[in-house]
Amino acid sequence: MAQKLPVLVTGGAGYIGSHAVLALKDGGWPVAVIDNLTTGFRFAVPDGVPLYEGDIADTDLLARIFAEQGIKAIMHFAGSIIVPESVENPLKYYHNNTAKSRALIEAAVMAGVPHFIFSSTAATYGVPAVSPVHEDSPKAPINPYGMSKLMTEIMLDDVARAHPLNFCALRYFNVAGADPQARSGQSTAGATHLIKVAVEAALGKRAGVEVFGTDFATPDGTGVRDYIHVSDLAHAHVLALEALIESPDRSLTMNCGYGRGYSVLEVLDAVDRVTNRTIQRTLSPRRAGDPDSLISDNNRIKATLPWVPNHADLDTIVLHALAWERKLSEIRGEG
Repeated sequence: MAQKLPVLVTGGAGYIGSHAVLALKDGGWPVAVIDNLTTGFRFAVPDGVPLYEGDIADTDLLARIFAEQGIKAIMHFAGSIIVPESVENPLKYYHNNTAKSRALIEAAVMAGVPHFIFSSTAATYGVPAVSPVHEDSPKAPINPYGMSKLMTEIMLDDVARAHPLNFCALRYFNVAGADPQARSGQSTAGATHLIKVAVEAALGKRAGVEVFGTDFATPDGTGVRDYIHVSDLAHAHVLALEALIESPDRSLTMNCGYGRGYSVLEVLDAVDRVTNRTIQRTLSPRRAGDPDSLISDNNRIKATLPWVPNHADLDTIVLHALAWERKLSEIRGEG
């Protein structure tokens, strides 16, 4: 069993980061958060977890946090994640996701922080020729978001060869759902995640759901994606950290997904089923760059970590997302 070292979670007031904080805290790890709260929420950070409001490129602040909290590991979630925005404003993404990650990595090296977990993405693969996608599949991002994440992976790989730091880059597929105890969830207004949008529509917060593309090479013509429950993903981060601590000379790059996909229409059917309502669906042309199917080959993570997903069921993912959406309405006083 790995020693439970103090962990700094960047972006720990955001969607995935807050679930990682919960997983660490539930597991008895000392944990602190840095978040500039531009897209994160103070309420997402559990009581008793130190929250430093600030920027991951603020090296003086990082040095203070490392010293005050005795940080020995970083889980790095902070960054910008909206693909169309990255196409419209690439410099924002190379600044927030790449340049600031470089500053964070340098601060970690300077302070002698030995372990680094990086929140990467399946967008590093671009539009893969083959699905399921293996970690060794060609990396060919088609947008600045994917490229900004790949550049950070490359930096980490180079730094790990030159300094006493090991890392794990976890490439996420489609993250969805919410903490089963409804302690956190996807809280961003105007989010573009399909299950979040569909649940909002089911609760009357949106008029309906727009389906982009019905002519894909899939069984029902709509895009197929690998949806992973955010709590299973958070658990994978904790196990990855344990693996880094136990093998300090080894770094890892792994897909995070369930290895099976659901189409857009299957997801909407699941939301209809769970809510016992019918969501209004508007069929629209496909968006540029959307692959027919994007499913993870998850054999590496299953072989490397003792990771057994607890929520690999589409209806369960929808149920937890729905419960969080209702709680979010209470938090915001929406009745």
